[in-house]
Amino acid sequence: MTRLLVCGIAVMDYVHRMDALPSGGAKHRSHAFDRIGGGCAANAAVGAARLGAEVTLMARLGRDATGDELAAMLEDAGVTPALARGGRTPLSSVMVDAAGERMIVNFPGADLPTTPPPIPGFDAALTDCRWPEAAGAVLRGARDRDLPGVLDGEKYTPEPLAALASHVVFSAPGLRDFTGIDALGPALADAARRLPGRVAYTDGPDGVVWAGGPHIPAPKVAVVDTLGAGDLWHGAFALALGRRQGLDAASHFANRAAAIKCTRAGGWEVYPTAHDLEERCP
Repeated sequence: MTRLLVCGIAVMDYVHRMDALPSGGAKHRSHAFDRIGGGCAANAAVGAARLGAEVTLMARLGRDATGDELAAMLEDAGVTPALARGGRTPLSSVMVDAAGERMIVNFPGADLPTTPPPIPGFDAALTDCRWPEAAGAVLRGARDRDLPGVLDGEKYTPEPLAALASHVVFSAPGLRDFTGIDALGPALADAARRLPGRVAYTDGPDGVVWAGGPHIPAPKVAVVDTLGAGDLWHGAFALALGRRQGLDAASHFANRAAAIKCTRAGGWEVYPTAHDLEERCP
């Protein structure tokens, strides 16, 4: 079984489902509510575990009841937590509209530890930018072992951290923030000039675009809920690299996994399995 090490943020999400995303300072009402596990790294870790990986998640949780609950949820989802505990657990308020788009307000936690636990063995690694001390250690470990080290390029991605990764996959907003360039083509070219690894961005139904090619569009699906789909993409992609798949095959695999998630409303329990990918997206 492929061993995937994921490093970064785990969050308790408070999810409101609404007809339209709120604007302005008025009161707004949701028609459904869920309290679920979330966070870039945690979502990616659970997604990869459901796709058949042996996953360890390095994350920081508060020494509080929410942290205890979230740690148990991760274990129940098949993920081995490697946790640093202290302070207050990260939380997010999430609004999802009728078209599946979402708005997120994140509290990143407070007084969380900075020193990472020991790094376990792995075949591929994935990090976000939310715990830079641990992310740097993981990416340097992957580079020293000549193994894939993938960085999820969100907004506020530090360039020294991105320079450690073998693959940096930005979101479209993350790429614009990193380069200061609004047009995605020139922004991707600029990021590729500045970073030594392979560089790409994902953009919903447009799929993934790699600097220098290829561009692999996503499967066309009826979107219900995009929450967690981008994080799942990164987990599936890193898993495929750990299985020694090439760039094209790994991108197609990740696109299929994220597309299936977009057709399902809910949290970790609706993330696709390997069987789902074989059955629904040939």
